[in-house]
Amino acid sequence: MTSGGTAELLLSGIVLIGASVQWLTGMGFALIAVPALVLVLGPAEGVVLANCAAGAISLVGLAGGWRQVRPASMVPLVVAAACTVPAGSWVAARLPEPVLLAGMGALVSGAVLLVMRGVRVPALRGPGGAVAAGAVGGFMNSSAGVGGPAVSLYAVNAGWTVREFVPNAQFYGVVVNAFSVAANGVPQLSSPLWLLVAAGLAAGALIGRALAERVPEKRARLLVLLLALGGGITTLAKGVWAL
Repeated sequence: MTSGGTAELLLSGIVLIGASVQWLTGMGFALIAVPALVLVLGPAEGVVLANCAAGAISLVGLAGGWRQVRPASMVPLVVAAACTVPAGSWVAARLPEPVLLAGMGALVSGAVLLVMRGVRVPALRGPGGAVAAGAVGGFMNSSAGVGGPAVSLYAVNAGWTVREFVPNAQFYGVVVNAFSVAANGVPQLSSPLWLLVAAGLAAGALIGRALAERVPEKRARLLVLLLALGGGITTLAKGVWAL
């Protein structure tokens, strides 16, 4: 981890930006924040902090939209995720850091490209598709902090609208990040750093809500995905360079 005040400012800024784009578009905290967090804190601490922060954002967002959650679709997703979260944690704990960085970068970059292309996969439809998406998402969330793209692809193939997707994705985020934190533990940060994280989350929520009234949704989502792709490629390059 970078030392001194620079690390604190970086950490707060990363969380703020990630929270802003999450509130702006309904997605993107992990995609934006994980590559940067793992470069600042290291893979293990970066992923568990992303799990904590993403879960908190999802919980706050879900408070106003829980009535729109589809239990019939979400139960298979979260049950499947619960089964694969321990496997993701086990794999991440045993890989050397350069391999883990390269793997995280590749997962983020590949997930972003799939979401950008709106890939249609017949196997991701119906109950079987929910189980497959949940299993992949749970593994990716606990190992690399990015379980959302699997659910996004399931929603695309299920024909969900954005309005339908957001509360269900928030429900998934609450449950799966809770599983991931239970498996990986919480990051070992000092009290001042936790306060900076909380401040970044709060400020990001205010900024994201304000921007949501001014920035077209399509443009905002494209920006999020491009930033996430850049972060994923950077993390992949750092991991490969260190091998």
